[in-house]
Amino acid sequence: MGAIKHASPSVLITGATSAIGSALAMEYAQAGVTLYLQGRDVAKLNEVATACRQKGAEVVTRQLDVRDFAALDSWLRDLEVLDLVIINAGVNTNIGPAGEPEPWSEVEALLDVNLKSAMLIAQAVLPAMRQRGKGQIALLSSLAGYFGLPVTPAYSASKAGVKAYGEALRGWLASEGVRVNVIMPGYVKSPMCDAMPGPKPFLWTPQRAARTIRRGLQRNQARISFPFPLNLGSWFLAVLPAGLSSLIVRMVGYGD
Repeated sequence: MGAIKHASPSVLITGATSAIGSALAMEYAQAGVTLYLQGRDVAKLNEVATACRQKGAEVVTRQLDVRDFAALDSWLRDLEVLDLVIINAGVNTNIGPAGEPEPWSEVEALLDVNLKSAMLIAQAVLPAMRQRGKGQIALLSSLAGYFGLPVTPAYSASKAGVKAYGEALRGWLASEGVRVNVIMPGYVKSPMCDAMPGPKPFLWTPQRAARTIRRGLQRNQARISFPFPLNLGSWFLAVLPAGLSSLIVRMVGYGD
């Protein structure tokens, strides 16, 4: 298959069938924009694509599991012109209600989706961006990337990894005209969020999160974190002595 080329601004969103992903697709959908949307759920992917086309966007969909690294890499390297890549696909797992450890099969799948596929996507789209001397990559981390939550250790670890990776890319590529941003949401209403144990303060709608993310990307913010003051509190957990942070986390309802 030959490389797909478009003169219009192009935005790629992985996990476009998720709450934030579909909201981002709708946020960017307009005439003159080409959207590349990836997801696993064909019906939901087509639903999002139809809504985006109704807003005037050109839409190309790809039903794909991001854990299929060979297929993912092949698809991405065929898309020569990408102005913005939002690496959004993600899953979660948590400890059991009686403190059982996370099943290892779920941990492996989570790391493949949240961290390894994110790194692969960045590596796959970078050559074309570096050659052009322009482009933008946004990686979805989480406020849990600041300090690990006892109820979601694997998820927290994966999002800390995404945060560190994105910040490293930003420093590396800044002089080449490629912008890299790390997005660190708090709680955004979604089935995945609903399934997470523990309190969910300052819960946002996906649409509000998408608007905030777009503004942050337009401003090229290094970290796009929200909502306030949860983002400030999460940052403090990272800078306080770890013992004190662990105590605070337990006091607010995460863990025993």
